Amino acid sequence: MMRILIVGAGATGGFFGGRLARAGRDVTFLVREGRARVLRERGLRIVGLGEETVIEPRLVTAGGIDGPYDLVLLTVKEAGLAGAVEDIAPAVGPGTRIVPVLNGLRQIDVLVGRFGEEAVLGGVALVMAKLDEQGDVAMLADMGSLVYGVRGGRTDARVAEVHEALSGAGFTTALAGSIDAAMWSKWAFITSLGAVNVLGGGTVGEVAAAPGGTELAEAVIAEAASVAAAAGYPVPEADLARTRAMVTEKGSDDTSSLFRDLSAGLPVEAEQIFGDLVARAEALNVPVPLLRAVAVRVRVHNARS
Repeated sequence: MMRILIVGAGATGGFFGGRLARAGRDVTFLVREGRARVLRERGLRIVGLGEETVIEPRLVTAGGIDGPYDLVLLTVKEAGLAGAVEDIAPAVGPGTRIVPVLNGLRQIDVLVGRFGEEAVLGGVALVMAKLDEQGDVAMLADMGSLVYGVRGGRTDARVAEVHEALSGAGFTTALAGSIDAAMWSKWAFITSLGAVNVLGGGTVGEVAAAPGGTELAEAVIAEAASVAAAAGYPVPEADLARTRAMVTEKGSDDTSSLFRDLSAGLPVEAEQIFGDLVARAEALNVPVPLLRAVAVRVRVHNARS
């Protein structure tokens, strides 16, 4: 059985790690001391949508890793990436595979620079959840999927073991033949949803109800998709159709996690989601005025917070 290290136990890490632990996988969570105290007192709880799962998680804090793990699932946000890379170093051995599920692509360059090409797989996570006031993972929608694979068309015999370790644990999994394309598609989606929320200042439904709101949503989708296409990873039309349907749905309460953090006065993933995409657009000579405006807005927010 693979030894699995889940880096972070927030909404994403808590959900996937909790499901894996409940399914009997050998799971340890690498967390900060404050989060460790909450998890020791309450357990790891997944609640909402009729569920109340409680798990007594195995925890480790920075400096407490006792040797290499087989699989590292990296679920931190932008602000925690640099620290997490150093914290997991003792957990990465010759056979370790890292599946980062951060938004965007910046993390790939950082991880490859530290641990080499072979260790770093690509990953895409979709889950609608948040940490509530008690520190529990509160599900916001019945959505949970994890896609992963070898980047750049390479082959890796260990990826089949990774797939086996992650599958059958209460969420959808897929071993992607082109994980690079899947990561670009996810990036275009979260950028579009976040831009609609930030520029419109409300939920998807509120923006869709305003005159010009649907046109705004379609314009930001087109900008994000144009960058992906110019980079060599055009978003499939089926994915674009799903994104259009979601971000223009009248009456929808959907918001991106970035917008929820923005509304709560918390730091947001300004560079990971928007800044890096705008920089790549500039390098590819793709005009993205709306996404550039969002990047400025969230940078100002971060400077204040």
